[in-house]
Amino acid sequence: MPPRLCDVFSWCRLALRAILPVDCLSCAQPLALDTSAYLCRACWDSITPFAGPRCAQCGQPFVSRTADWWLPGHRCQPCLNRPPAYDRAWTLYPYMPPLQDGICALKYRNVYGLAAPLAALMIRALPQEIDADVLVPVPLHSSRLRTREFNQSLLIADRLGRHMNRPVSSIDLIRVAATEPQTSLTRPQRLRNLRRAFVVGNAEPFVGRRVLLIDDVFTTGTTLNECAKTLRTAGAASVWALTLARTIDSSLVPDRLVAARAPFAHIGR
Repeated sequence: MPPRLCDVFSWCRLALRAILPVDCLSCAQPLALDTSAYLCRACWDSITPFAGPRCAQCGQPFVSRTADWWLPGHRCQPCLNRPPAYDRAWTLYPYMPPLQDGICALKYRNVYGLAAPLAALMIRALPQEIDADVLVPVPLHSSRLRTREFNQSLLIADRLGRHMNRPVSSIDLIRVAATEPQTSLTRPQRLRNLRRAFVVGNAEPFVGRRVLLIDDVFTTGTTLNECAKTLRTAGAASVWALTLARTIDSSLVPDRLVAARAPFAHIGR
């Protein structure tokens, strides 16, 4: 969006908030004098990309900053034990507030307007080495799509495709099994839950192509892995994955971020 047009939208947003006050979706601070969308400027600015060494295949952050000092292509133990079907997965931000609040508001509270700023976060941290012939958002089953009325991964992929000048295939990879939500299951249950959950309706866009899967959150990687298996069977030359956020172990969260969210964070200020 051109800078001048952005200014117009910002001023219109301020004028509307004078009549209909709203609060930040994460910290609940009033947005009356803040031109930011949905989250306050402080919350948006606190969302920072992953830094430090990560698994060369799945992107899992390593606890030690020297984990790949001698082996830059080092892979984590789960990837060594059970290599994923995708060639590489990139995930850009830790799945924790305020980004977590924004993603949940988009998915479960139908705050559609968050798709654009969340996609902008992804574009801002996009790795330089990423390239692809076609982008594929992880599909929803038709029953869930009817309930939610939109696929958040498609909304993000659409904006990312325009930025990368690449086509987005939104109907050729199909979810045929109405599985239980992955977040409610254990890892073994997740592996069983998604078996044969995806099919390719039309293989033409994928044969011999570099495919980039797009999703909002990487949890165990099971969904991305099953999608990658299906795309490879359909003839994709390579399958990569890109997610906006990733759930991480609390031991990997920097202390400063934990302290900022703690109830006692204000003490001593």
